[in-house]
Amino acid sequence: MQIYVGNMSYQTTEEGLKDLFGNYGEVEAVKIITDRETGRAKGFGFITMNDESAAKSAIEDLDGKEFEGRTLRVNEAKPREERPRNFNRY
Repeated sequence: MQIYVGNMSYQTTEEGLKDLFGNYGEVEAVKIITDRETGRAKGFGFITMNDESAAKSAIEDLDGKEFEGRTLRVNEAKPREERPRNFNRY
């Protein structure tokens, strides 16, 4: 199951998220989304956990909890929508 984690501190690391979610079960992957140009974290990311019940427990327990000074938004990730590319940029 893929989990969306939002409203993270910009200083949050993938290792920190892995440790946090690891309390609920095995974490397969962690990805913090960064800005392409600056490399700076955008404040959200994704966690992948194979055990669906562990993932649901993590979502239930961690949504609205404070982590590194921010109140996390945690829910099941929605499939990414394909957006048309705009080639007519200025």
